[in-house]
Amino acid sequence: MWFLILLIVSYVLLSISLYFLFPKAGEAGWKGLVPGLNFVVWCRLIGRKGWHAAWLLLPMVNIFIYAGLAIDMVRSFRKYEFWHSVVAVLFAPFFFFYLAFIKEEQYDGPTLEKEQEYKAQIAEAAAANQARKLQKLQANNPYRKSATREWAEAIIFAVFAAAFIRMFLIEAYVIPTPSMEGSLLVGDFLFVSKAHYGIRTPETVVMVPLLHNRIPILNTESYLKEPSLPYYRLPALEEIDNNDPVVFNFPEGDSVYVFPDRTWSIYDYRRGAVPPEQARQIKSGAKKLVIRPMDKKDHYIKRCIGISGDSLQVIGRQVYINGKPAQNPKYLQFMYVVTFPSGSINTRNFSEWGISSGDIIAQQGASSYIIILSDEQKAKVESLDSNIQVSPVDMGQLDGNSAKFFPHDTEHFPGWTADNYGPVYIPKKGVTVKISPANLALYRRVIEVYEGNQLVVRDGKIFINGKETDEYTFRMNYYWMMGDNRHNSEDSRVWGFVPEDHVVGKPVIIWFSTSKEGNNIFSRINFKRIFKPVGNLE
Repeated sequence: MWFLILLIVSYVLLSISLYFLFPKAGEAGWKGLVPGLNFVVWCRLIGRKGWHAAWLLLPMVNIFIYAGLAIDMVRSFRKYEFWHSVVAVLFAPFFFFYLAFIKEEQYDGPTLEKEQEYKAQIAEAAAANQARKLQKLQANNPYRKSATREWAEAIIFAVFAAAFIRMFLIEAYVIPTPSMEGSLLVGDFLFVSKAHYGIRTPETVVMVPLLHNRIPILNTESYLKEPSLPYYRLPALEEIDNNDPVVFNFPEGDSVYVFPDRTWSIYDYRRGAVPPEQARQIKSGAKKLVIRPMDKKDHYIKRCIGISGDSLQVIGRQVYINGKPAQNPKYLQFMYVVTFPSGSINTRNFSEWGISSGDIIAQQGASSYIIILSDEQKAKVESLDSNIQVSPVDMGQLDGNSAKFFPHDTEHFPGWTADNYGPVYIPKKGVTVKISPANLALYRRVIEVYEGNQLVVRDGKIFINGKETDEYTFRMNYYWMMGDNRHNSEDSRVWGFVPEDHVVGKPVIIWFSTSKEGNNIFSRINFKRIFKPVGNLE
């Protein structure tokens, strides 16, 4: 709503400024107040055809068209300096008011037509070898720009256009971890569409262009938290469905400790998930806490296993949605203990089968290894030798204390593991659920953090915004994200629900892909994956 109000207020100011400015150019002021007609007249005043205003109807394109119209309007009043153009783009209504009310400022005619006429005079003088006239025309050329200004304008436009496209339409993203293997591999470079699930307007408005949240080398944040704008999302081209790949802002990424190898949230630290050396740096104060706004949290990519309104449970590694077995991804992976009879691991064909060195997690004893495999890879490994033993890793034994799993409440949710988890209800906008101390851990972060309420538990009673209650109505939709590499993925089983305002976009194509495997730079390029559509992953 705020975004619509901002647009309306800006348009009203612009129309009023045109009402006062048009008479100076010989047009009736009332035309500046008529929607559509005002832009047609504006186009004519700068030397363009009236139909050029139709470009303003195209979303995103209209921003660049508007900038051009604003610059050419002030140039039609003989305002040719670089700073004139900047002010015209950023504060057009106020510049127009100035031109309208300052008596000395006069309309000079359609700037685009006059510029073409001046260029024709220069060309004519050059063709006729009229050196003196040519020199005089060039010296007095009001449209001439220095080489420095030409470069500056080109760079500004290129950066603005790239930042604009990145912010609203398409963003490049690289897969940093193996949590989605073998569907998406480490080293895959993706183009992510921000229009599919609805273009999200930025919360952070002051930032270094083309950087997400860190400045390399300086190792500092790349933005200012204030001023900021409220969350708003344009209508989506499609809804998020079960099994869709989704890029989103890390839900627990609001308070983080940034290390060279990875970022840990304050919640990881409190749960004891941070390695000892890094935990010591945090405890000593050597590593400072970084507070990030929602749109500057780290980007994650997972598969949406459950959508809002679903009930989800994992039983014996199989995910169930609303009581029915969920469709499993084609390349679903788990950890297996693989015992080789010879005592040494035969990896000759592993690369061809898509088993990387990173998939060999650990060695257990002289001849056993923990390896991450899909069903297809498992069958190929077993085919190497009839005496090879491949058995699932007991995640209950490996995970140990279930406090590592969301909602991190072993008293009310005991025994949850990566393979046996839930059930959990995924919040849906407008749905009311009963809450009590027994299930509050599931929804506490939703109520307090994501939806901004004050929650207190006192004497076994729940108070939200000062009022005692035993129910809560959700204000947003939420999603349950999991990696295809089910035993090597930090996902919703660790940090819970993903709010709809954290959704960034949908990966659409792999435009480049590299691998750590190989002997040279060319052998490390996955040519088969370049320009591979992502779409809805199998």
